[in-house]
Amino acid sequence: MHKHNLAEHQHDHSFGMDRRRRAESRTLIVVVLTVVTMVIEITAGLAFGSMALLADGIHMASHAAALGIGVVVYVLARRLAGSPRFSFGSGKFNALGGYSSALLLAAFALIMAYESTARLLVPIPIRFDFAIVVAVVGLIVNGVSIVLLNAGHEDHDHDHGHAHDHAHGDHNLRGAFLHVVADAMTSVLAIVALVFGKYMGLIWLDPVMGLVGAAVILWWSAGLIRASSGVLLDRQGPAALCDEIRRRIETVDDSTVADLHLWSVGPNIFAAELIIVSHAPAPAEAYREQLKDLKLAHLVVETRVCPGAAC
Repeated sequence: MHKHNLAEHQHDHSFGMDRRRRAESRTLIVVVLTVVTMVIEITAGLAFGSMALLADGIHMASHAAALGIGVVVYVLARRLAGSPRFSFGSGKFNALGGYSSALLLAAFALIMAYESTARLLVPIPIRFDFAIVVAVVGLIVNGVSIVLLNAGHEDHDHDHGHAHDHAHGDHNLRGAFLHVVADAMTSVLAIVALVFGKYMGLIWLDPVMGLVGAAVILWWSAGLIRASSGVLLDRQGPAALCDEIRRRIETVDDSTVADLHLWSVGPNIFAAELIIVSHAPAPAEAYREQLKDLKLAHLVVETRVCPGAAC
């Protein structure tokens, strides 16, 4: 029985996910920075009896946990990139991390809204000087974290940059970034409210700012949930990329794309399956050549003869 050499027709499905990304290292640094700040604030809160410090330290702990999930996701995606258990690689760990972060972000926003409403109904004394210092320190830490994560995002875009700029990209990194930005935003709102409360007596402004912050964070988390769940559920890829694929294929004689499936298998990584009909189909390799510079990670082309004039 004749045996074919199949090696030239096969390829791995790691799609570059087995390489350590700058985003992973940057996220780990942010986790360490957050944990150190958290320990200092909780220790100082217990030592000096400051509820403001203690509360902010616990708040930082929640974000450290969410960011820690992001690091774990990067490690799992990298180590399992070549595992045969995942048909299209481990790229969707990224979307799963983003989805998990979005759910945690929404939960933190709801807790924040509850606490703000409670304080609006039953105001409590605020130690303005202490609270302002805590908010400023938190803002500085978050500012450094934002710079670190943004640098990781730029690196990831360059790694995969081409026609996929219309995709959301690294959902896991986006989740970590939103956690830090949300924390920074709450610090800014807190500083504004505390300054007005201290010098103008507008104590009610503090819980109102909390409600505003909670609403914005919920909006951000909803957007990330939509984007990451679309990847997990194999939602059809970007319309612009679908249109470009059809346009290129249909320039080959009388070929028509009868069926097209385009889906994400990782951050800015897409797979596609096409059924092409024509009176005289070209070889599949000719169609693949038309799409070569789109750098689709996994491409399956099926051709069918259409004998009728209606085709």
